[in-house]
Amino acid sequence: MKSKFKKASLLLTGIMVGGKLFAQTPDTTMADKNYVQPFSHGGLRTWSVGIEGGVLTPYTIFAPSQQDYRSPHQEFGYSGYIKDQILPDFGIQADYLGGKVSGAITQADQQNGTYSGFSTKIRYAVDLMATFNIANIDWANKKSFIQPYVSVGTGELGYTATVTNSNGTFTGNNQHDFYIPVGAGFKINVATGINIDLGYQVNFVNNDNFDGTVVGGNNDRFSYGHIGLEFALGNKRKPQMATYNPVNSMRDEYLMSDQRLQIQLNRERNANERLRSDLNTTNANLAKLTIDSDGDGVPDVYDKCPNTPAGVQVDGAGCPLPVKKPDVKVYVTQQDREVVNEAVKNLEFDFAKSTIREHSFESLNKLATLLVNKGFNLKLAGYTDNVGSVAANLKLSRDRAEAVKTYLAQQGVDPSKITAEGYGKGHPIATNKTDKGRQINRRVEFSIY
Repeated sequence: MKSKFKKASLLLTGIMVGGKLFAQTPDTTMADKNYVQPFSHGGLRTWSVGIEGGVLTPYTIFAPSQQDYRSPHQEFGYSGYIKDQILPDFGIQADYLGGKVSGAITQADQQNGTYSGFSTKIRYAVDLMATFNIANIDWANKKSFIQPYVSVGTGELGYTATVTNSNGTFTGNNQHDFYIPVGAGFKINVATGINIDLGYQVNFVNNDNFDGTVVGGNNDRFSYGHIGLEFALGNKRKPQMATYNPVNSMRDEYLMSDQRLQIQLNRERNANERLRSDLNTTNANLAKLTIDSDGDGVPDVYDKCPNTPAGVQVDGAGCPLPVKKPDVKVYVTQQDREVVNEAVKNLEFDFAKSTIREHSFESLNKLATLLVNKGFNLKLAGYTDNVGSVAANLKLSRDRAEAVKTYLAQQGVDPSKITAEGYGKGHPIATNKTDKGRQINRRVEFSIY
C-alpha cells in the first residue's frame, strides 16, 4: 500500500514540476477577450468558488515512518472553497473539508496486540490559505492553460476518533485542534471561467490524538488528494485573473499602440488622397472655365455662340455684337407731303366697316411707291365720329388703320416700318353735331418720318 501512495505522489509532483512546459495558450491574435489594460485589474474577475472530491488517508509524503498506524486506508473526502485572486500570482481562499480518515496496523507492528485500527470522522475543517500561482508569466502567450500552484494556511479542525483494540471499539469525545494545511497542484482551464482543479494537500494537526492513539512524540497528519471544478464569478465577458497574463498585456498594449498609429497613419493617408483627388477635380473644373476655343475672349463654358469668326466683337455671352449702321438722315420734301395728303384725302371706307373703297387705291399705291423708294416710316392713326359705343368705335378705328397697313404691305412696303393705332372717337377735329363734321372726324391720319 505504501508503494502505491509513493508512486502516486511522485507522479503528481512530476506533473506539477513539468507543468511549466505546457502551461500557456499560444498567442494567436494581438488583442482578444483576454486583453486587459496593463496595471488595471478592473476588467478582471477575481472571485471564484470551487467544489472538490477525493481521497483522505493518514499516509503523507512527509516522514511516513513516523505514522501511528502503518496500514493507511483510503476514504472519501469532500471540500469546497471561495477564493479572491488578489494578484495574478497570489490569492486568498477560505476552505471547508469533510470526510473520514482511517487506518490500521499490521499484526507484526502491533504493540502487545493493543490497537488494530482507527477511524476519525472530520466534523469540520475550516481554514484560510494563501495560494501562489507559478509559471503563468510569458511574453508570447495570452493566458495560462495550466496553472501550477502551491498553498499554505491555517485553520481549525473538529473531529471525533474511534479506535479498535483487543477490548473492542471505543469512540472518543469531540475534539478540535489547530492545523496547518500545505498543498500543491495545478488547474486546467477548460472553458472561459471554468477550471479543473487537481491537488494534493497535507494537513498537520497540532495534536497526536487525531487518530485516537498517542504513540511517540510526533503530531498526527493526514493527506487529501482531490479533483474538482472551479467557477469564476462575475461578468462572463471579463477574463479570470487567475489565468490572466499581465506581462503579455504589456506586450499587447505596445502592439496595439503601434497598430493604432498605423490606423491613424492610414486614415491621414486616405484623407490626403481624397484631398488630392478633390484638388485634381477642382483644377480640371478651373481649366474648363479658362478654355476659349474660338478665341473671342469668352470661355467656352459661358460662350452661347461658339465658333465665332476671328476678329468679330462679341458680347458677354460670346455672341457677335450688332453692326452699327451709319446714321442716314431722311428728308421729307413738299412733294412727298403732297403724296401723303392725296392718299389721306382720297381714303374712304364702307359705312361702319374697315373695307377700303376702290377709288382710294390709286393714291395709296403712290404712297406705297414713295415708302419703298425712300424707306420712310409711316404712322397710321385711326379715328371715328361719336356715333356708337366707345368700344365699337375704338375697334373700328384700329381695324381701319390695320386695313391700310395691310394694303400697303401687299404693295411691297416693309410692315415693320408701319405703325397702326386706333383712337376711336377721341381727338375730334370737327364738330360731331353735323353730318359734315362727323364725316371729317371719320379719318385715318398719315405721318411719315
